[in-house]
Amino acid sequence: MTSGATSPPLESSYALWKKGYTFIGNTCDTLGVNAFKTRLLLQPTICMKGEAAARLFYDNDKFLRAGAMPARAQKTLVGIGGVQGLDGQAHRHRKQMFIRELMSHDHISQLVVLHHEYWREAIQQWSPARQIVLFQEAQRLLCKSVCAWAGVPLAERDLSWRAREFGYMIDSGARLGLHHWRGRKARKSCERWIGQLIEDIRHYGKREEASSILQAVAWHHDEQGKLLPQHIAAVELINILRPTVAVAQLAVLSAMALHEFPACRQKLQQGDAHYLDWFVLEVRRFYPFFPFLAAIVSHDFHWEGIDFKQGQRVLLDIYGTHRDPSLWQYPDQFMPERFKSWDGNSFGLIANGGATYDYHHRCPGEWVTIALMKTITQVLVHELEYTVPEQDLQLNLGSIPALPPSGFIIKPALIAANLEKNYAS
Repeated sequence: MTSGATSPPLESSYALWKKGYTFIGNTCDTLGVNAFKTRLLLQPTICMKGEAAARLFYDNDKFLRAGAMPARAQKTLVGIGGVQGLDGQAHRHRKQMFIRELMSHDHISQLVVLHHEYWREAIQQWSPARQIVLFQEAQRLLCKSVCAWAGVPLAERDLSWRAREFGYMIDSGARLGLHHWRGRKARKSCERWIGQLIEDIRHYGKREEASSILQAVAWHHDEQGKLLPQHIAAVELINILRPTVAVAQLAVLSAMALHEFPACRQKLQQGDAHYLDWFVLEVRRFYPFFPFLAAIVSHDFHWEGIDFKQGQRVLLDIYGTHRDPSLWQYPDQFMPERFKSWDGNSFGLIANGGATYDYHHRCPGEWVTIALMKTITQVLVHELEYTVPEQDLQLNLGSIPALPPSGFIIKPALIAANLEKNYAS
């Protein structure tokens, strides 16, 4: 495969919308390249995949994040003014708030224990005759867990509604029509809700009492020593809540792996912690989650046969990189054991971004994601007996995010005898 080439300078938005996760990878394969030029939303865009492309993409001297995210995604998925669109010192300073709150072992353990307990409570209330839509249940329990963990008050009567709103934001970033407008409405609703909580804390609370994530975000100062504007603080707190609820998609994909590859379930039942780690990593590599990452070229340069022009948008293909045969042996096979000898290449597995957490745009919530995936997998393997009724479990790779149409229906059969064992630890 050659280094780079230029596809016909045609608008490719329809092709991206139609092919979804496979657009960049399939186009690269067709052209015999790892990067190509096109137009998306009428803007010149460079699309690329692979380890070398990821290493380039995370060169902070060559790329910026400000303005990289399309406006429609800012108004639904990530919000306007959040850390994803910052660069330089402003980004590093804001990022430290997330690192403190999301990467502390003690903080993560608290969330995991809480989430595990909510699963146990939910399972005890299920009857064997009831069919559970795993995606909806996971969204609800993740929303309940992360709000309690972050100190965000959420009445039980509002739980399902707020979980759906977070889900609509996640669902709408790459969609058109009703889905998009539903996501924008959910974004506005959640920002009003969280913004009011932040206003109340700033009005009635004291900075030295910042003992929760909600309070920490409310009292966070920017690199110039100023409190974040209320709406920016709301966006950043939602940037903790929403991605945690998004783990519901990974919960479904984990359940699909257990269903499609029963030998993995048998190995997990043996209680090997290393195999659990490998399984979670392989789910994140093998299945489609977030499709690609975006950046803006900061200055003109030439790389691998392509001219990168200042102001051009660049997309790094996550799904295609995870299926790159030069990085992964037998990439289209589900093989958790591949991670037994994995070197931790931060430019090969880029499900939550690549490079470093401190200085690059790698999501600091990655550790939370992994911990919650391990907890949910343990629940499905050790604490719940269930059957999977006949249903459509095909993943439409043209749809972002990709989920089975059914949401993965399970029928509980029996609560396992070892329910009391704390697998969350």
